[in-house]
This record gives sequence, C-alpha cells and structure tokens, in this order.
Amino acid sequence: MASATQKITLASSRDIPFNKLVLSQSNVRHIKVGVSIEELAESIVRRGLIQSLHVRPVLDGEGAETGLFEVPAGGRRFRALELLVKQKRLNKSAPVPCVVSDANDGILIDEVSLAENIERAPLHPLDQFRAFLSLREKGMSDEEIAAAFFVSAQVVKQRLRLTSVAPSLLDVYTEDDMTLEQLMAFTVSADHGRQEQVWEALQHSWQKEPYQIRRMLTENMVRAADRRVRFVGLEAYETAGGTVLRDLFEDDQGGWVEDVPLLERLVAEKLKTEAETLAAEGWKWIEVSADFPYGHAQGLRRLQGTALDLTDEDQATRQALRDEQDRLEAEHAETDELPDEVDVRLGEIEEALEAFENRPLQYDAVEIARAGVFVSIRHDGQLAVERGFVRPEDEATEECESGGGFRGKG
Repeated sequence: MASATQKITLASSRDIPFNKLVLSQSNVRHIKVGVSIEELAESIVRRGLIQSLHVRPVLDGEGAETGLFEVPAGGRRFRALELLVKQKRLNKSAPVPCVVSDANDGILIDEVSLAENIERAPLHPLDQFRAFLSLREKGMSDEEIAAAFFVSAQVVKQRLRLTSVAPSLLDVYTEDDMTLEQLMAFTVSADHGRQEQVWEALQHSWQKEPYQIRRMLTENMVRAADRRVRFVGLEAYETAGGTVLRDLFEDDQGGWVEDVPLLERLVAEKLKTEAETLAAEGWKWIEVSADFPYGHAQGLRRLQGTALDLTDEDQATRQALRDEQDRLEAEHAETDELPDEVDVRLGEIEEALEAFENRPLQYDAVEIARAGVFVSIRHDGQLAVERGFVRPEDEATEECESGGGFRGKG
C-alpha cells in the first residue's frame, strides 16, 4: 500500500502595523550592497512594497506572545519603511504585508534570514534587457528607465544595445555557451551576418576573448584615436556624412570610423589646404603625406634658419611662465602625487614654453626658392611641417655676387 504524501502548510499572511515590527538581531545582512536604503524607500513610494516581510511573534519569558513581531527576513525593506516613517511619508502604524511563521517553529530564525538571501536568484542580463526594451517601447526614455530602477542611464543604454546582437547569438548566450563579456563585444557592429561569421570562426577556437571578437568586427575600420581622424576631427568627419561605430561596454577611445575612403579624402583635402598656405612662402616644392617613411629626408640638405626674435611682450610672457613653473614645483616638491589641477597647469606651461622654443625659423629668400617642405601628420594628430630641405639636383653650382640669384646644376 502506497504511503500518503505529506502535505506542507504555508505560513499565513496578514497586515501588521509598522510600529509592532522590530528588526531581528538574527538578520544576516550587515554589509550594504546593491540598491541603497534611500533608493529602496523611493521604490516603495513609487511601486508599493512588492515583497512581504517575513516575521515571527516575539515571546516573553513565559512563552506568551507580546504583540510584537521580529523581522529576520526583509531587513532592508524594514529599514526603508523606517526611513519613510522618519521622513513622515508613512504613518508609523501603517499596515505592512507580512508572512507570519510560527513562533515555535523548529527552523532556526537565522536559517530563515540566510535562506531568503542565498536562494534569491539575480535577474538574468537578457531578462533585464527585455524588460528595459518593453519599457522603452511603451514610451519611457533611457533616463526615465534609469531613474525608475536606480541605475545609470549608461547601464540602460548598455542593456538596450543588446538589440544589435543577432538573435541566434542571444540564443547561444541563453544556453550558457557564451559569456556576457563575449556577447557585449558583438555590440560594436550591427551587422548580424558578420557577427555570426565571427562567432562561427571563433566558437571552436581557444582564442575567443572579447578583444578578439571586437578586433575581427572592426578590422576594416579605423580607430577614432588614429592620427588621421584626430587631424580631420571626428565632428568634421560626421558632418561630411561619415558614421562612427561606438562600444558602450569598453573604453573604445572614441569608437571606429566606418567610412575609410571618406576619411582619406578629408585628410587629403585638409593637407592640400595646408600645403597651399605654405606655398605662399615661396618654397620650390611641397610634398604631402599623412605619414612619411623613416629616413624620408635622407640625402637632402637641411637649411639652417634663424629663430624669429621674440617681442618684448613674448619675452615677458615666457618669463612669467617660467616663474609660475618654478613656484608650483617648489610648492609641491615634497608631494608624492600632484593635485590634478596643478598637474594640468604644469602641462600647459610646459607646452607653452615648448612653443616659444620651437617658434618658426626665418630663412633666406634665395634658399627658400630652391628648397622644399614636407607636410604630414604627427602621432597626436597635429600638423607636422618640416621646412627647408634642398635636393641634390637643386643645389647651386654658382651663386651670383649680386642680386641673390642662383643657377642650378646644368
């Protein structure tokens, strides 16, 4: 004969006035993590108490109920309600939904508190993404969603960015065959076909780190930190119709430029404009390139120009900068780490002093007429101008004693 299955009995629920509740000393949560008590209180104001408190009657020395109830599970909710009472936003005798267990229950009260916290499963990132997406589709902005759930707008944007990932890859992640970091790496590109190609190529490889996924998805693009992009300016590139791919999950240094031919055209046009300005100085030739190879000036003679004299005002400015530099360095000589504002200011001073030292050189007009200039882009995206190079075929074989003319090699 089969034995009857024993049925369990769930604890009863009822509303208890808040001033009849006391926080149990057996509540296991002591370290503050996650949403703050203040944020939880605001959530209760907005949505009500979503989850009931778990309580037990407090007994006196003779085992009789005192009318008070201790809270072993739900301590943060209790503190949030307590804060609302202190703020006079909740009546101290307001009824609170509670699950009431037997005071003589054989289960230790510490076990109840521990179980509630350990057995609670965090929301899966994809579930959070779908919930945020549903709210956005119903008209809430990213900022409103962030405010409602006490996260930053950046977190909301990151979760919603998962819409750019191919559904097939979302399924792979759901089955735990891909990490969240790998999934987030795919958001740098909205091309589902390319995403699936990359995963197909990497899924059986030992080298499928997030950086490898990003590298493969952006291999035909140019970093926004590239010297060419910095030279043209990201805003100018976008104004010209170029698109920029950005990664919300990693420091992408400004993203990736997708339209490389457009970038190259803008670079060429800006370099040409700079070259035309330099041509007005009278140089015989001007060579332009985004980047010249090492040794590009080998075999050419470099003119020795003279630095332009500083005006009285420039000399005064330079001396003032040196004095300020000496003063700041003396004031912080014993400091292990400079304050940010001082560090920035010293950098500005050093840059200004370098500009004085590297001021334009003045060349003889005759020399200019047979020399040339290399125009390129420095590593930091600034214009690089190298003046005064004479090619062997342009060297004078005979100089006129008068008039400053010259005759080239014949």
